[in-house]
Amino acid sequence: MQSITSLSRFVARSTRAVTALALSAGLALGTMGTAHAQGVPIVRDAEIEALVRDYARPILKAAGLANSNINIVLVNDPAFNAFVAGRRMFINTGALMTAETPNEIIGVIAHEAGHIAGGHQERLRDQLARAQTMAIVAALLGAGAMVAGAASDAKGLGAAGAGVVAGGSEMARRSLLGYQRTEEVTADRSAITYLNATGQSAQGMLKTFQRFQNALSLSGARVDPYQVSHPMPRERIANLETLARESPYFDKKDSEALQQRHDMMRVKIAAYTQGQAATSRLLRGTDGLASRYGDAQSTYLFGDLRSALSKTDALIKSQPKNAYFHELRGDILMKSNKPAAAAEAYTNAVRLDTAKSGILPIQLGQTYLAMGTPDALKKAVVEIRKGLDRDRENASGYRYLAQAYGMLGDVADADLATADGHYYSGAYQDAKIFAMRAQQKLKPGSPGWVRAQDIINYKAPSKKKK
Repeated sequence: MQSITSLSRFVARSTRAVTALALSAGLALGTMGTAHAQGVPIVRDAEIEALVRDYARPILKAAGLANSNINIVLVNDPAFNAFVAGRRMFINTGALMTAETPNEIIGVIAHEAGHIAGGHQERLRDQLARAQTMAIVAALLGAGAMVAGAASDAKGLGAAGAGVVAGGSEMARRSLLGYQRTEEVTADRSAITYLNATGQSAQGMLKTFQRFQNALSLSGARVDPYQVSHPMPRERIANLETLARESPYFDKKDSEALQQRHDMMRVKIAAYTQGQAATSRLLRGTDGLASRYGDAQSTYLFGDLRSALSKTDALIKSQPKNAYFHELRGDILMKSNKPAAAAEAYTNAVRLDTAKSGILPIQLGQTYLAMGTPDALKKAVVEIRKGLDRDRENASGYRYLAQAYGMLGDVADADLATADGHYYSGAYQDAKIFAMRAQQKLKPGSPGWVRAQDIINYKAPSKKKK
């Protein structure tokens, strides 16, 4: 009995292991939705978000997703990567900064839109369930052979049972990876369709895959194509190049205005995420307005604020209606401890922002917070709430709102804003604590009281056990 019990425990452990293996294969697409609020390093920037939305808008329309509330999230990660989770499309800052043309990023967005439009995540969950079942059945079959071998003292039969467990796990894993590779090919082809429908070139997609192929070659790694979830870069290029070249738009270039915005985005990301040296290297490859913008950003972050202000004023003179030049002016003045002057700059930025970002009104509200007078604090509440109406999930905005209410002596609304800040950060237990505190001070049935009750009643998604 002791040997049979030991074998049974071994099989149980094996079953749990293959189950975890089947589940873990879906992490890239299956669990990132909750990670958005709990630990993924998100980047918020009005200028970059507006540009990426402009890239995505025609693609999403071509994919039939224009009214699907697709939210594009920027991730502070230097790797060239993008992925989808639910109705969110995540794009790394590394991809935005590395891509030399807008068309490269547009190709990435088209590919990810193909995953969403194709319902690949839902089907992946079904495939995960099948893979998990395959692995468990294999483990149970192996268990029977191992137990029978132990009972009959047939060592060969016991070894065969162990082989069935291991082989079933591997078969389930390869089946799942093969399915994912098929979906990647489908998304690639869908991307070509969307690019053609919007009159754009697929050259950017091909360049991205060529970059991956070059990186793989330089690494010297020998990769088993059956052990990865994506087709090999060379294979993807071969599959797509004929289709891409058949398009009448293959040689079409991005407009000069769009390329300029793209270049300004790249130098901005470099300045904020990789430091002065990286910014200087990137600036050597740019000229004109983008170079001057990058220089002003770098001077603001690492140099003399008076010089940064002078450079920014020159930018504003060249493009008076550029909201983000006025935003930079406000940033410099806030850092110089001149909130009143910064408020004027941010007011101009909000007025000129055609994308109607919620970030800029929240920045304007911060200037009024810094002034600290009763009238300024009331203006802070108005502007921050305006920003949150446009950008409801901006967790930091609620923290500034709570600060403004607290300084005005409105404790109930300060507690409720704090609760919302924790809620949108994914700290649900802290959110419930502050919501209960707020509810004790709010009028029962009032909008604030109802919102507090919603937070108290919220049930966070349970984490799947592996």
